[in-house]
Amino acid sequence: MPWNRFFPGLRRALRLTHLLTLTICGLLLATPWALAQTYSVVHSFKGPPDGKYPKSILTRDKNGNLFGTTTRGGVSYGGMAFKLDSNGKETTLYNFDAGYGAGPIGGMARNKKGNLYGATQSGGAYGWGAVFKLNKSGNETVLHSFDASAGDGATPYSGPIRDASGNLYGTTALGGTSKNGIVYKIDSKGKETILHRFTGGSDGSNPYGGLVRDSEGNLYGTTGFGGNCGGGYCGEVFKIDATGNLTVLYGFTGKGGDGNFAFAGVTRDPNGNLYGTTYYGGNLQCGDPYLPGCGIVFKLDPAGNETVLYAFSGTDGANPAGGVVLDAAGNLYGTTWGGGDYGAGVVFKLDESGNLTVLHSFAGPPDGDLPAAGVFLDTTGSIYGTTQEGGAYGWGIVYKLVP
Repeated sequence: MPWNRFFPGLRRALRLTHLLTLTICGLLLATPWALAQTYSVVHSFKGPPDGKYPKSILTRDKNGNLFGTTTRGGVSYGGMAFKLDSNGKETTLYNFDAGYGAGPIGGMARNKKGNLYGATQSGGAYGWGAVFKLNKSGNETVLHSFDASAGDGATPYSGPIRDASGNLYGTTALGGTSKNGIVYKIDSKGKETILHRFTGGSDGSNPYGGLVRDSEGNLYGTTGFGGNCGGGYCGEVFKIDATGNLTVLYGFTGKGGDGNFAFAGVTRDPNGNLYGTTYYGGNLQCGDPYLPGCGIVFKLDPAGNETVLYAFSGTDGANPAGGVVLDAAGNLYGTTWGGGDYGAGVVFKLDESGNLTVLHSFAGPPDGDLPAAGVFLDTTGSIYGTTQEGGAYGWGIVYKLVP
C-alpha cells in the first residue's frame, strides 16, 4: 500500500514534485470544468478535543443530520464519531480510546432506531481493531475485537454494512491465516463468522474497501494487492456467495491502461453492473514512474467484462482513494485524493457517455485538502463529503456541494 499517500508528513514532502508532474500530464487532456457550483465548508475540525483527519464517507438521516468519524483527535486522541445537524452544528457522539477501539477510518451504517455501526483500525481487546455499535445516547458496545494471533482479521480500513436481520459484513486489510485480510460476518448477537481468508495468491490480498450486498445475499468487494499480476499493486474484484464461496470477477493488470491497486470498494446498479475506482493505472504517462497512472473509474458487467470509463490525467484529478456513487440518471460521483487545479484533489461527476466534469478543485486551507473518501449523494442531488486535511485549522473538513 502507498502509505505516503495517506499520512500527511510524508505527503507534504512530495507535494511540489507531485503537483508539477500532475500539471504537465493534465495538459494532455482537456476536461470541462463546472463554473457555477454552490460549495460550502460545513465544518472545519479544530483538533483535540475536536476531531482530526476525517477519512470516512458520511451517512445522513431523514432530518438532514450527517454522521461520520475522524481517525485522530477527540478527547483521548483516538478519533471520534460526530454528528452535524442541518445548520452545521457539531455534536461529539463518542471519543474513542485504545481499549474500546481507536482510529476509525471508515464510515458508519445506521439502522432505523438511530444506532450506528462502524469499525476501528486499532484498539479493542487485542489491539487489532474492533467492530462497534453506538446507540442514540452515545453509549458504545464493542461487538467484536479482532485477534490476529488467532487467525482472525486485523486492521479494518472500512466500516461494515448491515442487512435487514441485523447482521454486519465487512473486511479487514490484514490478519487471517496468511495475514492477507479477511471477509467477516457478525450476527446480531456479536458472533463472528469468517467468510473468507485471503491467501495472497489468485484470490488476491488486502481488502481495504468495504462491501456491497445484493438481494440474494452475495457480497462484492475489492482487494488492493494480488490477482493477475502475481503480487504487487494490482488487486481484483471479487464476489462471495451466501455459502462463503469466493469468485474472482476481475483481476487488474496495471498494463495497457488497465487499473492498478483497487483501494476502495464498488457500487452496484439494478442490472448487476459494478462500478469502482483504482488508485493507479489508466494513463500511464501520468503519476509516479514506478507506479504509473493516475487512476481510473471502471465498470464491470455481470459477465466480468471490464470497461475503463475514465482515466485521470492530473489537472482533472489524480489517484481516487474513495469509491463512486450512482444517481438515478446513471451519473457517477466521486473524489480524487490529488490532482486538480491545486494538487489537493477534486470532486467529479462522470456521465453515461464518459464525460467528466470537475465540480470542485480543493485549494488547501482554508478550503479542503486531500479527500480520502467518496461522497454521499442525497435525494436532491446535493453532495456531502470529507477531506482529511485543510480547513480553517488544517485538520480536515466536512463540505457540501450543490451541482
